Amino acid sequence: MASKRNGKVRIIAGNWRSRLLEVTDVDGLRPTGARVRETLFNWLQHDVVGARCLDLFAGTGALGFEGLSRGAAHCDFVDASRQSVAALQRNAAALGAGERGAIHCTDAKTWLSAAQAPYDLIFFDPPFAGGHWAELLPMAMAHLAEGGKLYVEAPKLQTIEMADLERLKHKVLGEVQVCLFARETQR
Repeated sequence: MASKRNGKVRIIAGNWRSRLLEVTDVDGLRPTGARVRETLFNWLQHDVVGARCLDLFAGTGALGFEGLSRGAAHCDFVDASRQSVAALQRNAAALGAGERGAIHCTDAKTWLSAAQAPYDLIFFDPPFAGGHWAELLPMAMAHLAEGGKLYVEAPKLQTIEMADLERLKHKVLGEVQVCLFARETQR
């Protein structure tokens, strides 16, 4: 589970290293902990700089802000909770994210139905209690750029299959499993 201290999570590397992100008390919010983020960004070390990112179910924005801290060009943060969005806006302002971080108060299905641009990195980390997997994971995959990566965080017993993507990495960390998928580059 997330390592939160006094309602904060810490950015672990990059330009905003050691800066704290506010964690709001929202039902189902489960910030991605430092250990999981470190594993993920070790996997992505060559893919982050200049990337266009999508942080679905953003919550605290820990994944997207970590990506921006490490050199991503842009991140769209999507969350349906007004309370989470207000905290995301405060975090973005405190970090000086400027136009590199766009925050959207809408549900993931609405965003994915309307989004046009492909993303190099998509962070898919929904509340574990929701039934978001079957419908939304293929929708997210459709927005992945050629050569892009899709990160999925799920309960360790959840089956995650992506027929059209290559599974690059998989790891179980406590009660959470993390998977990294890639869309192959067309030849």
